[in-house]
Amino acid sequence: MAHKYSASKTPQKTVSVVGARGYSGLELSKLLLNHPAVQLTNAYATQAFSLSDDLVNPAALSVKCSTQDSLMENLTDIVFLATPAEVSRDLAPKILKAGKKVIDLSGAFRLKKNDISKWYGFTPETKLVAESDYGLVPYCGALKPSVNLIANPGCYATAISLALIPLLKHNLIEADGLVIDAKSGTTGAGRKPAENLLFSEVTGECLPYRVGKHQHTPEIQESVEKFSGTAIDPHFATHLLPTKRGILASIYARSKTQNLGDIENAFTSEYAGYALAHHGSTYSKWAKLDKVVNTPYVHFSYELTGNKLYIFSALDNLMKGAASQAVENLNRMLDLPVGFALDAKEGWGT
Repeated sequence: MAHKYSASKTPQKTVSVVGARGYSGLELSKLLLNHPAVQLTNAYATQAFSLSDDLVNPAALSVKCSTQDSLMENLTDIVFLATPAEVSRDLAPKILKAGKKVIDLSGAFRLKKNDISKWYGFTPETKLVAESDYGLVPYCGALKPSVNLIANPGCYATAISLALIPLLKHNLIEADGLVIDAKSGTTGAGRKPAENLLFSEVTGECLPYRVGKHQHTPEIQESVEKFSGTAIDPHFATHLLPTKRGILASIYARSKTQNLGDIENAFTSEYAGYALAHHGSTYSKWAKLDKVVNTPYVHFSYELTGNKLYIFSALDNLMKGAASQAVENLNRMLDLPVGFALDAKEGWGT
């Protein structure tokens, strides 16, 4: 349901995006330009640029675009960091010290229990990690007023955690023996040029990468345990698809029920009040990237054969896996419904 926002009653907050030339930063900027509760006033990148060169929205012309070294001179009410994790680690403390709020799209503040230095290769800001909110929507709930830093979840972690939490919460699958086979479009690797992302390297392939070493592995374990109460230690392999965007995670589990209706009821129970999640047993319909790409939705589907359960989770890695979930977390900061400015967009139906 659309939320009736009144600008006269709730003045717009100013927002800025650091890393606005990256894929996630551009997608986020596009969403913020259409968000009635905020004004995107500033955008930053490592080099001089104009947001209007990439976005067709005329409103992009009014956004002041600068290099990141001028960030602290023009701080907005809320700053989005669409930056590498080590850059977020360095910038967030300065922004927070200046009395502003931060929504970070990197992994700098996501891991509460695991060693960030092991998975991301740098020394973390331990105090801020402990103070940050892990914004897995809808499970994270309302934001505490005292929280000024939100760690936006990773794309794989979002797709996989949201699929597993309902099943584990309702005690429908065994926690042991989980196998996760996840595939992503090439935008998940960022915009910087790299040989392994060249068209000639990717086209016609489905390439496994970071097997057993992917930085979202501990995040999946932590988020699933946090919101379901059950610890997992799955086999997790990631693959690169020869497409720009989208994630399809295939999850294989031992079921404790042989009734597919129990599986369907669990997803209905968990997501009945969340308009951005859809599910159904017809995986040929729901487990399709073209149903979720360029939308903020996540789709789940499932099949049960004896005690073998197959779960599929599909989302856009740049939207629900990054930018649109960051907007959901913005809405939490503004005490608005999480789907505000997202769940009623024309053309985003299924």
